[in-house]
Amino acid sequence: MRKIFRGAAALATTAAAVMALSGTAEAKPADWAGCPDGAVCIYPQNQNPAVSPSQIFWSYGPHNLSNQFGNHWVLNNQTGGATASLCTGYNGAGCGERIAQDHGVYADLSPINSITLYRP
Repeated sequence: MRKIFRGAAALATTAAAVMALSGTAEAKPADWAGCPDGAVCIYPQNQNPAVSPSQIFWSYGPHNLSNQFGNHWVLNNQTGGATASLCTGYNGAGCGERIAQDHGVYADLSPINSITLYRP
């Protein structure tokens, strides 16, 4: 009877360890083209495909841009359904359509003066 109990205890311990390790592996954040999980990234002009971001934004709200001209990839790698918009005015004025989580746009940033990150 003791052998059966020890075997069952060993099996339960092994199963718990496997569950713990698999949960850790699934929780690992995923970068997307160098854009960290939870961020919105702008890539250098004409970098196509997007490889390494030149600007990374983490906090919600408007962020003013400067010296961004021509075509750039803008990737929304936020989580929880958060969105972002490109805006023609400073401080988040004149924003266009929202960029959904896990989506990106290849846009001419010449008329864009800010980017706004929105809470879900």
